[in-house]
Amino acid sequence: MCTVVMDIADGGATRLLAVRDEDPEREWDALGSWWPERYPGVIGIRDRRAGGAWLAANPVERRLAVLLNRADVLGLPEDQVVSRGSLALESVVGRSPASRLPMHGFNLLEIGPESSRVLSWDGAELRETPVPAGVHMIAHDDLDDLATPRIAAWLPAFRDLSLPADDAEWADPWVALLADTARLDPQDDRAIIRDNRPHGYPTQSLLYCTASVAPEGVDVHDVILPSPGHWATSH
Repeated sequence: MCTVVMDIADGGATRLLAVRDEDPEREWDALGSWWPERYPGVIGIRDRRAGGAWLAANPVERRLAVLLNRADVLGLPEDQVVSRGSLALESVVGRSPASRLPMHGFNLLEIGPESSRVLSWDGAELRETPVPAGVHMIAHDDLDDLATPRIAAWLPAFRDLSLPADDAEWADPWVALLADTARLDPQDDRAIIRDNRPHGYPTQSLLYCTASVAPEGVDVHDVILPSPGHWATSH
């Protein structure tokens, strides 16, 4: 139940703020070049169990991808379901999913030098949603889906920031607004910094990334939260 906010600009930098929700007991590695042989030049947040990535970037080709889970209608036994962790890695080297997949549901956000899109798989259909210019949010449903409480609550506030396209400090007000959203209880369904256990999932917000994709390259930074599901350490 991760969350991504993005600002897509015509002919300029695309900017992104992504919050990762995962089971705190599932080990992972911070941003790095973890796949030098299979994916040379690619950096990302690595899942140690399956070896894949939640977020991946290819600075040379100016590509970035983020994987978000979504519900599906897949009826395969668990021992036949393939990990979704390869999707972001394959995407940033130019190999996007294109057919029926033995995977649970996902939204794959793909940001490239020419355009951005979301590929959504629900176990029956793979759909493509182009992402137009402007500020958008996505989580476990569709792009800008106001049925998702955190999108309904916070998308207007992110849009109201109206950051100039050439603002080198664009991440600061976005992160400040993210911190402001954390005043909500992490179990509130409007929260972006989340504790999803009351909703039936073991996942909690563990980190956030800021990234930009521009003609001069890709710039990505990751920040680990002090404790799962919390913006600041409790006193």
